[in-house]
Amino acid sequence: MPSAWELLYGRRVRVEKHWWNGDTSQRGRRDVYIRTDGQRWDVQVQIGGASGRSRVQECPGRASAVILAGAWRGENPAWRELPS
Repeated sequence: MPSAWELLYGRRVRVEKHWWNGDTSQRGRRDVYIRTDGQRWDVQVQIGGASGRSRVQECPGRASAVILAGAWRGENPAWRELPS
């Protein structure tokens, strides 16, 4: 799991929200993060835990990041929000 502050493209970003799908297996684990550097926002989805692959999508603001994170989580009730 990333620390509260991490670097992305040479800039420091804070994880604002973090959700996990509840699957403990490396193959099935999914994490969704909303991150910001205070001006820019993005959503990261990570598949397969820390050693897995990830995708980052930049968003124009917090509201759109929340919408995208919700879309990536889908309707599965197993998703739970974790402390950032």
